[in-house]
Amino acid sequence: MVGLFAGIGGLELGLTQHGWSTELLCEIDPGAGSVLRTRFPDVPLHRDVTALRSLPAGTELVAAGFPCQDLSQAGRTAGITGARSGLVDHVFRLVARRRGPRWLVIENVPFMLQLGRGAAMRHITHALEDLGYTWAYRVVDARAFGLPQRRQRVVMLASRTEDPREVLFGTDSLVPHPVESESVPCGFYWTEGVRGLGWAVNAVPTLKGGSTLGIASPPAVRLPAGELVTPGITDAERLQGFDAGWTAPAVDVPGVRAGHRWKLVGNAVSVRMASWIGERLADPMVYDASADAPIVPGQRWPTAAWGRDRRAYRVPVGTWPVENPYEDLADFLTEPKLLSERATAGFLRRARSGNLRFEPGFLDTVDAHLARMRAEDREPVRVA
Repeated sequence: MVGLFAGIGGLELGLTQHGWSTELLCEIDPGAGSVLRTRFPDVPLHRDVTALRSLPAGTELVAAGFPCQDLSQAGRTAGITGARSGLVDHVFRLVARRRGPRWLVIENVPFMLQLGRGAAMRHITHALEDLGYTWAYRVVDARAFGLPQRRQRVVMLASRTEDPREVLFGTDSLVPHPVESESVPCGFYWTEGVRGLGWAVNAVPTLKGGSTLGIASPPAVRLPAGELVTPGITDAERLQGFDAGWTAPAVDVPGVRAGHRWKLVGNAVSVRMASWIGERLADPMVYDASADAPIVPGQRWPTAAWGRDRRAYRVPVGTWPVENPYEDLADFLTEPKLLSERATAGFLRRARSGNLRFEPGFLDTVDAHLARMRAEDREPVRVA
């Protein structure tokens, strides 16, 4: 396999667990490149996909978690032709030069389904069809694989010789409804408070990349005891399925700040999700398309679909393809840090000035946390 826009190697690491051998990596971010060179020391690393002339002979799978900055709600939403997300066209260029590998795996944010009233998806699916591929995609939630992070991503699989439906749609599980109470930790975005909250029961909301200045902005967690904490960087790595310390080599690059590790983790592909793809590639199931329905031009792209030859079909499956044993957030965090007085006060000010509705008692908990943080700051320093 070849990993394009490899980031810190989430797709590659997960697929490696099921027998795939990475022959080439391509990643332009210096910090991510340092991680890849350390974690995949025997794999050639190419920096610029636009300068990559061809894929290695014998490439059977191309994995491409192409940049989402122009597709994400949190980004500029310039669209599939934006300077960053438009780089996906180089995937098609390279695939075309090699008569097409057996598999093409693409990963990105769910917002791409609605961007430009579906223009981004039409661009990608038409490009695949022009290359002779049958494609399928499914929105998948990382919680299905046991990780306490509510993180949904579009997984697209395409092939010219195989049926991608037998991989992506072979299994389906009902989404559990966690019982919300003060005894269960809940995650939220402390940087929000006016437009949204990202409230997640027994999970953190989607980890984000942080600011372009390398300033970390991890989500917060309300613990059952009433404290507000944020996960540390190694917790964030584990929430993505990596080993703790996976991104540490990033700061070996001159000029790369420690906060840049948060961006790398926030932009990464969940290792467990990639491992699920690898598992399903090795064990496809016969697919029954009797419940599928044609997608009429102009309709919104659904949670799951497949298509070829300019015809697309919606698939009635959910975002949890499996339900692996769940790791409770209360036991998951190993290095939580108290949300600072300044961050807590800012969130509380925004929350009270907006019109958002909050869980009963939540703002009282925030207020009590702020009072405790201020009281600790007022305590005199005792010298032994």
